[in-house]
Amino acid sequence: MMTEVSLSQDGDVLTLQTAKGPLRFHAIWLRDNAIDGATRDASNGQRLITLADLSPETTLSAAEVTGDQLTLTFQPDGHCVTYDVRWLAENAYDRPQPRDAGQLADGVEAWDGALNAAVPTGQYPALVADGTARRDWLSALRRYGFAKLTDLPVEEGNLYKIVDLFGYVRETNYGRHFEVRTEVNPVNLAFTGLGLQAHTDNPYRDPVPSIQVLSCLDNSAAGGENMVVDGFACALRLKAENPEGFDLLAKYTARFSYTGSAGVKLQSRRPMIELDPDGTLRGVRFNSRSIAPLTDIPFDDMQAYYAAYRQLSDIIDDTAMEVIFKLEPGEAFVVDNTRVLHARKGYSGEGSRWLQGCYADKDGVLSTLAALEETA
Repeated sequence: MMTEVSLSQDGDVLTLQTAKGPLRFHAIWLRDNAIDGATRDASNGQRLITLADLSPETTLSAAEVTGDQLTLTFQPDGHCVTYDVRWLAENAYDRPQPRDAGQLADGVEAWDGALNAAVPTGQYPALVADGTARRDWLSALRRYGFAKLTDLPVEEGNLYKIVDLFGYVRETNYGRHFEVRTEVNPVNLAFTGLGLQAHTDNPYRDPVPSIQVLSCLDNSAAGGENMVVDGFACALRLKAENPEGFDLLAKYTARFSYTGSAGVKLQSRRPMIELDPDGTLRGVRFNSRSIAPLTDIPFDDMQAYYAAYRQLSDIIDDTAMEVIFKLEPGEAFVVDNTRVLHARKGYSGEGSRWLQGCYADKDGVLSTLAALEETA
């Protein structure tokens, strides 16, 4: 894949000529990312040095290519390191790097109600027994931000079996898990028969629980269908319809709070639409029940901010954006709580409805998926 290698006159930059064009690398980047026993631990890949161990005057004095191996000599320490050219090409940073507010990360796909025809679903026994099935299910969870499960044992605590597929339960003030069913004088509206607007859970936490699991044990009440809405798709629709409003919801922080239990006063301050520095959509926080007074928006922008907030709310409520299903006992769904809003339709007092929920963290999903993809 490489025809030649050259060094700049001062030794600060190495250039690889590849079939796809030249790739440039700075000497300090190459030295910092050396893959050798003196720089990284062979068993876990962690660095054995810090940047302070490297001279700020690090340069390259020699470069030699043998097949797919590139051997470099650094100065002033004289350190010699061999790199795999394919690894360098895979990790090259000398390439166009789009910076577009609202762009999606690799492997992420926005969706709307059309996904009702193909709700991502996995069968629990297959996910336990078959690494490929688990990889595909976790990949769908990463792509769409939610996925269903079927064929779970209908027993209390079966949601822990779901979390065991990819990570660990995150305990909160609600406990290791929480019950979702009608209660008298509930501490949270989730525990009533009222319908709930699509929302992200616990926006008053920092960080929010990034994965939520809801498992059905009983659902004989009339109504109570579950609904999910892609917060990323809603944000992108807002950007298309009102780019200035999108910018306002991403620019200013909203405030969220919860004080429903004794000894608990949770508060956070984050934008409703959260972007990475390059504009990639990082998260959506939306919960009309838990929003606190908005005090971080300047007077001159407050009216337009509220107009954008209302427009985003209307988009979320648009039935064209929703995927809807009614869980049966032994079924569950998992949502990326930094992205996908969930809701339920109202249900009557006839029959019964009992779900159990818990939280986990997305790093477990992504780590397990990356390991499964690596061994595929």
